[in-house]
Amino acid sequence: METTTTYVLLGTDGRLTDDPAARDVTPELCRDLYRDMVLARRVDSEAYHLQRQGELGLWLQSLGQEAAQVGSIRAIRDSDPVFPSYRDHAAALCRGIGPEALLAQWRGVRQSGWDPAEHRFGVYTLVLGAQLLHAVGYAMGVQRDGSDDVVLAYFGDGSSSEGEANEAFNWAATVHAPVVFFCQNNQWAISTPTGRQFGAPLHRRAAGFGLATELVDGNDVLGVHAATRRAVEAVRRGGGPALIEATTYRMAGHSTSDDPTRYRTAAELDHWRARDPVDRLRALLDDRGWADGAFLADLDAEADALGAETRRACRALPDPDPTAMFDHVLPGGSPTVDRQRDAYAAYLASFEDAVEEAR
Repeated sequence: METTTTYVLLGTDGRLTDDPAARDVTPELCRDLYRDMVLARRVDSEAYHLQRQGELGLWLQSLGQEAAQVGSIRAIRDSDPVFPSYRDHAAALCRGIGPEALLAQWRGVRQSGWDPAEHRFGVYTLVLGAQLLHAVGYAMGVQRDGSDDVVLAYFGDGSSSEGEANEAFNWAATVHAPVVFFCQNNQWAISTPTGRQFGAPLHRRAAGFGLATELVDGNDVLGVHAATRRAVEAVRRGGGPALIEATTYRMAGHSTSDDPTRYRTAAELDHWRARDPVDRLRALLDDRGWADGAFLADLDAEADALGAETRRACRALPDPDPTAMFDHVLPGGSPTVDRQRDAYAAYLASFEDAVEEAR
């Protein structure tokens, strides 16, 4: 059977390989990527505990996938549009989306937490694969505007089994759309392992549609950064769409409603813990002496402050007016929506009337 070599720049032992891209690795880059991953993990941990305390309705952890997200988004321009899925918290934080905006949707107080135009980062898409077609359509608009922006679209291995994903790959290839599809293959689509999802690796299937593809170790933040930069530069030069499959692991459950111990073993979890992306880069920093005590102490303090801000911002989110959910159904509204809003307002008021009568 045909095999593809997984691209690795930083080995599991925390040492750089002899790949030519290692020449571009600087202490500053490593410190910046390490900081991004540490802060993202702290927000993720705080959000998990907030959900357990009843402050969030749901949370989907990105634990273990920080390198795939940070390495990729730091390899593109700030102006390049990004279409996320629903677990891309590290990438969102890198785009300047703070805890308050990140948690609003999961607390159920807003339909989405941020302005996608301001951050060049789309709102979370919980419908599997839907954002991939949106990304292709946006990339076609980029073509017609004459811009050299490249669209980055995140998705998971489970989404690759959706019809929308295959339609997006085919459409992008036929119109030569400037888009990079980035799959975080975290081994599980809820409780379905990759071995039961598809018969051939995603990067090989995508190549069949005509995409340039690469398989990268998704827990190697430097390898992800280098691979994404190569792919984006090629697309920006007019090389056509590309796909990166980043092999990583979802260390937590699919969501806070999931119990992963029912479908995966402790040995499997231990195997991937030994490949933790944050620990791997920390090993390089320690080995090279690129992170002194002052840097690490400052980062610890920054993480503590961010954790406190995450807790404060979550609890400070105001409850919305219940009728606000009608505001963005249709641009400019409609008589039908207005009637539904009025009926719902009357329904809510009926409870107040009943309370008054009971008094």
